[in-house]
Amino acid sequence: MARQHIERRRQRSAATVRSAALILGTFCLTTPALAHTLGGAMGGFGSGFEHPLLGFDHFLAMLAIGLWGAQMGGRSVWILPATFPLIMCIGGVFGMLGLASDFIIPIGIAVSLLVLGGVIAAAWVAPEPVALVIVAFFALFHGYPHGQMAPMAQDPAAYTVGFVVSTGFIHILGIGVGLGLGRLYEGKVIRALGLFVVACGIYFLLF
Repeated sequence: MARQHIERRRQRSAATVRSAALILGTFCLTTPALAHTLGGAMGGFGSGFEHPLLGFDHFLAMLAIGLWGAQMGGRSVWILPATFPLIMCIGGVFGMLGLASDFIIPIGIAVSLLVLGGVIAAAWVAPEPVALVIVAFFALFHGYPHGQMAPMAQDPAAYTVGFVVSTGFIHILGIGVGLGLGRLYEGKVIRALGLFVVACGIYFLLF
C-alpha cells in the first residue's frame, strides 16, 4: 500500500509539472518575441505600467526574481526584488545616453532568463552578495530599453514611475507564486517553472 501511495504521488507530481509546462509553453508560443515593442503614442504612468506586462521576456525576468527570492528564503525574499528596480533605473539612464549597442541588449535580456531560470531549476541558494550581483547585472539590461523609450513618452517621469511600479507588482506576483507553490511536490513545481524560463531564454536568444 505504501509503495502504491508513493507511486500515485509521483504520477500526480509528474502530471502537474507537465500540465504547467504545457500551459506556460502555449502562452510563450503565442506571445511576440519582441518584448519592448508597443504600438501607438506613449502616454505617462499608464503606458509605463503596461510596458513590463506586455513584454514577455521582461515579465518572465521580473517573475523569476520573485521566485528565486522566495525559493532562497530569508532576506532574499525582499532584498532581491528591491534591488532589481533600483539598478534597472540606472540601466534606464544608460539607455537614455545610448551607452551600449542595441545588438547586445536583447542578448543580455535573453541570457538573464537562462541564468535566472537556471538557478531556480537548480534550487541554488546563492550567497547573498553573489545573488545581488547577478540580479543587479541583469537589471541593467532590462532597464536599458526602458530608458531608450522614456524620452519618447508624453510624460517621461510618470512613464518611468509606471514601469518601476509595474515591475514591483510582478516581483510580488513571483514571490507569491514562490511561497505558495514552493513546498508543493518538494519544490518540483517551482523548479519546473525555472526550466520553463530557461526554455524561453533559449527561444529569445535564437529567434
